[in-house]
Amino acid sequence: MCRQAHGAAFVTWFGVPLSALCLSQGEAALQWFDSSHAAKRGFCKHCGTPLFFHGLRWADEMHIARASLRQGEVQHPSSHVFYDSHVTWANCDDGLPRFDASNQLMP
Repeated sequence: MCRQAHGAAFVTWFGVPLSALCLSQGEAALQWFDSSHAAKRGFCKHCGTPLFFHGLRWADEMHIARASLRQGEVQHPSSHVFYDSHVTWANCDDGLPRFDASNQLMP
């Protein structure tokens, strides 16, 4: 679903504890939609940029699309999730742990 929502081979998200999340501006431009029974996605209602993901799987976190940050703000990936459904031509040999859709570590 992330590939369809972003029109890309994969999406880099990072999680922030809900208790630590504070939007300093632009909340009026944020639109939410239920992408499934267990998740919702937030996007800019003016330009359509996908920004946030919140789901039951990581209920205490808000996930933010890495590409939406300014260049100077660096957040490095720590793992690959849903790797069992990755596109076959994107082989990520970066040494990061890979998890399948059931959150099980893959070899």
